[in-house]
Amino acid sequence: MRIETKCVQEGYKPKNGEARVLPIYQSTTFKYDSSEYMGKLFDLEASGYFYTRLANPTVGFVEEKVAKLEGGAGAMMTSSGQAALFMAVMTICKAGDHILCSSTVYGGTINLFAVTLKRFGVEATFVDADLSEEELEGYFRENTKAIFGETLANPALSVLDIEKFARLAHKYNVPLIVDNTFATPCLCRPIDFGADIVVHSTSKYMDGHAVSLGGMIVDSGNFDWGASGKFPEFTEPDDSYHGIVYSEQFGTTAYITKARVQLMRDLGCSPSPQNAFLLNLGLETLHLRMQRHSENALSVASFLEKNEKVSWVNYPKLKTNKYKALADKYLPLGSSGVVSFGVKGGREAAERVLDGLKLAAIVTHVADARTSALHPASSTHRQLTDEQLKECGIGADLIRLSVGIENVDDIIEDIAQALDKA
Repeated sequence: MRIETKCVQEGYKPKNGEARVLPIYQSTTFKYDSSEYMGKLFDLEASGYFYTRLANPTVGFVEEKVAKLEGGAGAMMTSSGQAALFMAVMTICKAGDHILCSSTVYGGTINLFAVTLKRFGVEATFVDADLSEEELEGYFRENTKAIFGETLANPALSVLDIEKFARLAHKYNVPLIVDNTFATPCLCRPIDFGADIVVHSTSKYMDGHAVSLGGMIVDSGNFDWGASGKFPEFTEPDDSYHGIVYSEQFGTTAYITKARVQLMRDLGCSPSPQNAFLLNLGLETLHLRMQRHSENALSVASFLEKNEKVSWVNYPKLKTNKYKALADKYLPLGSSGVVSFGVKGGREAAERVLDGLKLAAIVTHVADARTSALHPASSTHRQLTDEQLKECGIGADLIRLSVGIENVDDIIEDIAQALDKA
């Protein structure tokens, strides 16, 4: 099936006489006929659901759908995007390990990696993703265990050269983790370009309605955890789980199984069945929305580029954008609905533009059906220093515009009147 059909048909497939729509299994626990079978569940020798913290039918069907959309071997849903990021890295890393990360990623990710992971003994180095492979190699260490980047950086909108980072990661026998939140698999499938693990904040475009939190980790099934000897947690017995050797018993799904039975078991960052149900509703129209978001955003970006009160515009599909070639390669169908731009007059002028918007709302959230706007330097990224803001490509004049699926003329007229007032 093509991806548009997968959005609608993958995951839950009702049998004769069953509910047409994905049911909500609102139960923490499940009943079995024998203690022997339940024992097999806990030994991971049988499939089934024994506690919703680890697995639930509603959640499982949505995980299956997202794995199919991304072209992965398996997936695990989490309670939030931040939970997905944390577990994606900590399934691989332990105290004393090191990761490389693109410097233009979301501010919350920078804080997670630079501050919180550091408390766990994992160090992160932030690098300019536009450096050459030779220059990037200089940041590798003997204890480097993963590389991380975003397909479309939030809010810098830089486009990651996924193949370049995949070559580098695999040269040093470590996995490449890519956050695909802004692109979604409808615009880019990082696994097709060599990524090993894909993460999402499903609260954004995948949900599409700003009604439920969630995250997702997708395992490509392609990384060989035993090839380098760098990952004994996958190739040696796990004493906390009956001596299981994940790479031997689970093969292509070793990573996602370990994430579930270790990290999810111990941290409990599990999604509710209700949120999984709502996510599934969003996924059914994802292909339609991403097309409309991308078309509208390009029209808005083109308008802003010609407006005399705008000092600069950043949208990867603009002909003048430095990432146009990478966007055409990795995002041929569109670059999603996020546009960033600067207003002449700096911080104060940018704030006046936001205050003058009528259709677009000032919200922290991004990437749902409704047009919204944000001033990152004073909100989502206010915890960063001026130097970190500069590294992220965020200036005091930057407005992040999340272009919705309304009529594009109404969106443009709203922006135009706000700019006139400013």
